[in-house]
Amino acid sequence: MHQRSRRLTALLSAVLLAGCASQPQPHATAQAPKLPEGLRADVAVLETTDIHSNLLSYDYYKQKADPTLGFERTVTLIRKARTQFTNSLLFDAGDTIQGSVLADYQAQVQKIGCGQELAVYQSMDAIGYDGGTIGNHEFNYGLPFLSQVTGTPMNVDGGTTQPCAGPRYPLVLANVDSMRDGKPIFKPWTIIERKIAAFTPDGSQLSVPLRIAIIGFTPPPIMQWDKQNLQGKVTVTGVVEAAQKYMPEIQAQHPDLVIAILHGGMNNSPYTPDMENGGWYLAGVPGIDVLLMGHEHVDFPGPRFAHMQDVDDQRGYVRGVPAVMGGFFGKDLGVIRLALVRQQDHWVIDKTKTFSQVWPICPPMMVGGKPTISASNCAPADPQIGQVVGNVQQQAINYVNTPIGQSKLRMSSYFADEGDMSALAPINAAQIDYTRKELPATHPELANTPVLASAAAFRTGFGGPDDYTDVMPGALTLRSAADLYFYPNTLSAVKLDGQGVKAWLEQSAERFNQIDPHASGEQQLINVKYVGYNFDQIQGGIAYVIDVSKPVGQRIVKLTYQGKPLSPTQTFIVVTNNYRANGGGHFPGLDGSNVVLAAPDGTREILADWLKAHPTLDAKDLPHASWHFARLKTHGAVVFTSASGKQSIAEDDGLHDIHQLRDNGDGTAVYSIDLSQ
Repeated sequence: MHQRSRRLTALLSAVLLAGCASQPQPHATAQAPKLPEGLRADVAVLETTDIHSNLLSYDYYKQKADPTLGFERTVTLIRKARTQFTNSLLFDAGDTIQGSVLADYQAQVQKIGCGQELAVYQSMDAIGYDGGTIGNHEFNYGLPFLSQVTGTPMNVDGGTTQPCAGPRYPLVLANVDSMRDGKPIFKPWTIIERKIAAFTPDGSQLSVPLRIAIIGFTPPPIMQWDKQNLQGKVTVTGVVEAAQKYMPEIQAQHPDLVIAILHGGMNNSPYTPDMENGGWYLAGVPGIDVLLMGHEHVDFPGPRFAHMQDVDDQRGYVRGVPAVMGGFFGKDLGVIRLALVRQQDHWVIDKTKTFSQVWPICPPMMVGGKPTISASNCAPADPQIGQVVGNVQQQAINYVNTPIGQSKLRMSSYFADEGDMSALAPINAAQIDYTRKELPATHPELANTPVLASAAAFRTGFGGPDDYTDVMPGALTLRSAADLYFYPNTLSAVKLDGQGVKAWLEQSAERFNQIDPHASGEQQLINVKYVGYNFDQIQGGIAYVIDVSKPVGQRIVKLTYQGKPLSPTQTFIVVTNNYRANGGGHFPGLDGSNVVLAAPDGTREILADWLKAHPTLDAKDLPHASWHFARLKTHGAVVFTSASGKQSIAEDDGLHDIHQLRDNGDGTAVYSIDLSQ
């Protein structure tokens, strides 16, 4: 038995060595030795996604360790999986280089040179990846930076023409092409070859080749979200169209597996080429064997997708294709246990033994009958990552602690959805001030047009009980500005009439569920399907009331400007960010066509400069809260969830109608809001 296995292994090795002596030909696999029928192999396909450069378990805004996130803990799970599975492959689904203070420091402050590798790629190379794709946030710092740090020469304006230091694994992207030559800015697909352990029906182990094709996709709406970085430089194709374009090329190479790496989730509403989350449709493209997803910051398999057609949210299948989406910020590892069997000279996925899982770095513990995250139950950090990035991490921390002023106010987002605008008011004040100074230079005819400003609370608990903005009274630093304004957006201003302003507010008010005043049970105030960063709140002499008893589209009442009813025809300049102004969130009237100011400056930097100009920040420096809920007496309690123990903050900010009902035991609590007050 063992002699036969050794002879077959030797034969395979000899043929492979002979094949390595020349360049691979399109049909090189036809020359490979025939593998035994019924040969089996288990391959773990591991996935990270949406790391957002959260390499270490650290909260830059609160300046303390946070064991519930961080790539250094995901690495511990990767090593565990590699021990558990004889064969494994590791891929990343994008949103990798942006999203933390460390990322901004290397991109915008202490910019790395061509010969330096980005910290996140250093960390990923330390553990070893097999491939990855490009997420939408990779484009936030512009194509020149992306070209440099990925080591990818690009034939685009400002693109690096020389190969710089990038990751040591291939990056693939099939749906973004240069406008100069119509060619992809990254390799659209590639084939990687690995040796795997396989077993014959009689139990003999063989070392055999496995050829895996990987193809990558980014969300088509990047052309809206990063218009200032991409317009006139690249074009974007729908994910299905791009897959259909390149699949014939891939299949001509006869790979054993085709893995689609999509920076996107799933939406099975009617398909369009600009669909943000096209995973459901991509899974239906013939020839794709495995689907890796991201972008949505949720887990698959998981209950979010329980009722989606042709989706198995327990075993992890999308239209019959094994799939996984592994969380965000290094909180999880996606794992597909791929069972392969050799049939008719091909590897076939045995779907009776193939399934997907998401491994959390902090498995929930049952406390009082409820799943609860406890730091004591989190995977330990792998020490290698801290060794790799420790120096630049400390430099970034030192930088964001640069003093910029003082504040007499506490600015937080614990109750931003309920009317506490303390964390939004300084953003809106800075945006208005900047626009009033800069707009007349390019549009003198608009110099006397009223300027409003819109901001949303980016951190409202989605990532857990610490995922809130909270700037304490006292010294302000650059870290404070980064806490108040989380993303590296640039400032944009649009021209709208009063009707357009109202339509903007109406869509923002979709953040709330419709409340039935006659219902006797508890009603949830927040519509969790409407993300917090799309709940824009507008200030600048405007005032309005939100009536949550009314249906969507009819909730903005008593809308005034400077104390008078807002005219539908009055002209306004509304300051926002480039994401929103160019169509992000699909707000009515916002598609980039009415932008009158596209600032080169980042909103965070504009905010920091404004704070420096107000060295002792007080309430008199900020615009008043612009909205409140319509009075509504309800039979049952109207409730929402926020961080536990924060009722006093609501009271200090004038929200006396909010009361903590019960502690959830996981750092969060259920609060009630009395809408009748």
